[in-house]
Amino acid sequence: MEPGRCKGISLIFLLTALQVFSSAARTLDAGPGTQLLRISYALSAAVHGDTIRIHGGEYHEGNIIIDKQVVLLGLGRPVVDGDHLGEIFSIKADGVTLDGFRIRNTGVSGLNDYAGIKIYNRKNVIIKNNILENCFFGIYTQYGLNCVVSNNVLRASQGREQLSGNGIHCWKSDSLIISGNSITGHRDGLYFEFVSHSLIWRNISEKNNRYGLHFMFSNDDTYASNVLEGNGAGVAVMYSKNVRMFHNTFRDNWGDASYGMLLKDITDSYIQGNYFESNTVGIFVDGGTRIQMYRNSLRNNGWGIKITSSSMDVKLNYNDFIGNTFDVGTTGNLVLNDFDHNYWDKYEGYDLDRNRTGDIPYRPVSLYSMIIENNPPALILFRSLISTLMDRSEKILPSITPESLKDNYPLMSPLKLW
Repeated sequence: MEPGRCKGISLIFLLTALQVFSSAARTLDAGPGTQLLRISYALSAAVHGDTIRIHGGEYHEGNIIIDKQVVLLGLGRPVVDGDHLGEIFSIKADGVTLDGFRIRNTGVSGLNDYAGIKIYNRKNVIIKNNILENCFFGIYTQYGLNCVVSNNVLRASQGREQLSGNGIHCWKSDSLIISGNSITGHRDGLYFEFVSHSLIWRNISEKNNRYGLHFMFSNDDTYASNVLEGNGAGVAVMYSKNVRMFHNTFRDNWGDASYGMLLKDITDSYIQGNYFESNTVGIFVDGGTRIQMYRNSLRNNGWGIKITSSSMDVKLNYNDFIGNTFDVGTTGNLVLNDFDHNYWDKYEGYDLDRNRTGDIPYRPVSLYSMIIENNPPALILFRSLISTLMDRSEKILPSITPESLKDNYPLMSPLKLW
């Protein structure tokens, strides 16, 4: 047979197969006024590729298992109530879309991670435009690949951590997109463990019991333009590498052990253009290595940044420190990091050559802040005459504060990053 004729037959066969597949895909309607009164009935009747439209109403069906590649579309925001019994939607097929539902009242358990929506070892799943209320875990993915979770609202109201799971919980997953979600009242708003190559973008996580964002052992991820506000302990980034955090807002995270962002044993990461306001500690770095912090704004925090002596090769450049009680806190005297080219509103130096850089270095660690690190009750002397005298004398004759922790080229005016 001629080669050109073979190609023509193959093309005709492919087009015919596509026509058969497209004609096989159907749209089914379920709910009040239809023949399929329950979501589970519609799923039983559906085949791979179907779209199921669920009409407005209230559905009490227990655990709904989606084991076919279907689009499940809510019309008029149908309510799916779990009646506090267990999990509600269990996704066990690739390519599922779940769009437009109000999902509420999962069970609560100390042994099982009941979720409003749970993805089981699947890929190319889309969860969007849903409202999840009073769920133990909101949206949960385990071993997910190329999944999208976008524009969902998750609200919980359990006061105790033991009765509350995480809003969006991702475990051992890859290449996720988590965007445009709003999470309130959960244990952790966003939780990631062993999650790689993922984008977390434009989410709002506020007033959660513990962390607004908590991730561990998760490499090569990007967190951009998220708002993390009023959470119990702020944000924790732990045991990870190649983390990129751009243009996030960390605000109003107050408490004895609270901070805007904790970096614990983080390596080779990049933090740029973030805004830290009104946190007990803006940034807490413990064991960080090769971290670049560039053009961040730290305003009105208790401490702008705390950094332990175990942190190395942290480059903190071109940042604004404005209105913080203490700009920098540290432990020990060995500091192997770069603090040059920042703006410090407490800098009292001069610029005789008018190059917009101070002519004398600035030491942002005060003697009083180091005393507080070792003796917290000394905070009672805050803004007293004796604390002022200690700091003034240390500036004239430095003896206790780290000699190597200084900005050799302090900026004379703020960068006005926000």
